[in-house]
Amino acid sequence: MTMDKVARRAGTNKNAIYRRWPQRAALGVAAYKYVADARTPTVDTGSLRGDALELLRQANATWSSPHGAVLRDLLAAAADEPALLELLREQAGGGALNAAWFTLLGRAVARGEAPPEAVQPRVAALPMTVLRGEYALRGVPAVPDEVLVEIVDEIYLPLIRGRGVPCPKSRPAG
Repeated sequence: MTMDKVARRAGTNKNAIYRRWPQRAALGVAAYKYVADARTPTVDTGSLRGDALELLRQANATWSSPHGAVLRDLLAAAADEPALLELLREQAGGGALNAAWFTLLGRAVARGEAPPEAVQPRVAALPMTVLRGEYALRGVPAVPDEVLVEIVDEIYLPLIRGRGVPCPKSRPAG
């Protein structure tokens, strides 16, 4: 992601881009926020599993779209630019998509499908973190649906169900 390429794609000159975004990192974060917030999913399938799969599928549709290519390029660029990486981390911590995951968890608690301890920022963010990892580490243009099902069934749901369960006490050796 260079300012020259952005200006060329936008049909303007580099100076116009710099007037609005003085640094590449600021432009990257603005693009990330625009794409992420523009595609805020809302789901209510009536079940925790159904909601989680639908949210993840909608997010995957965004990440595999031409708009998602911007997000994937930003992830790749962030590896070489610490300021961009930090700003992207800040953006990933909030936003409409995270609110959707919190809503999903709140409804699951109300239906008795999840313990109240599951409504926690890292738990809410986990499916998206794993999905972003699939894109970033594997460099794929789309994540197959069977991987999304694995994320929900083998990682997310077990984590949620285990949140309210006390850890077994260690027994002394002997």
